[in-house]
Amino acid sequence: MIFDYNVIYEALPLYFSGLLTTLKLLALSLFFGLLAALPLGLMRVSKQPIVNMTAWLYTYVIRGTPMLVQLFLIYYGLAQFAVVRESFLWPWLSSATFCACLAFAINTSAYTAEIIAGSLRATPNGEIEAAKAMGMSRYKLYRRILLPSALRRALPQYSNEVIMMLQTTSLASIVTLIDITGAARTVNAQYYLPFEAYITAGVFYLCLTFILVRLFKLAERRWLGYLAPRKH
Repeated sequence: MIFDYNVIYEALPLYFSGLLTTLKLLALSLFFGLLAALPLGLMRVSKQPIVNMTAWLYTYVIRGTPMLVQLFLIYYGLAQFAVVRESFLWPWLSSATFCACLAFAINTSAYTAEIIAGSLRATPNGEIEAAKAMGMSRYKLYRRILLPSALRRALPQYSNEVIMMLQTTSLASIVTLIDITGAARTVNAQYYLPFEAYITAGVFYLCLTFILVRLFKLAERRWLGYLAPRKH
């Protein structure tokens, strides 16, 4: 079997265009997913049963259903309702980019909320007692102690979620978006060379994963250095 480099070279502009789409989907999904995950994470550690159970039910349903099903329900399912098509939301809900970002943000918010909740529960009691001894209010306790400490400790787990979301963005090609996987599908449909098309897409994802892993390693070294074993 001979790898056809000429086809890949000619298709590189399409792949780089797909790379920009992938990065845009990833950035928007992570940004809005994290915004939603912060209050959800706080709700998950609340001692109020109704508040806690509401957040638990949300994360349970989202994490318990496939990402592909959620994407199809938002992009294809909502369009069957006349009230949706006639509403002011239709210009956004008819956009593949908006629907993909919405589905990805909802999905990552559930996983990230559980990561944040777990980090909050793992906060050492000494930090909380010291803050209370300083006379901090509950609001200041969360703003100055609990959330910063929990977010730092959540970095290793959150890095895994970011990598998973990068791979999940490949589903965007199913709803007509030309991301990296969409570029590979286009090349395969045009030249009937699946090996070349998808190997190239795999290389792009592998490079992105390597970059993200290195960035998170640097972040962990910067903000979690105090937890590293001491060197003698």
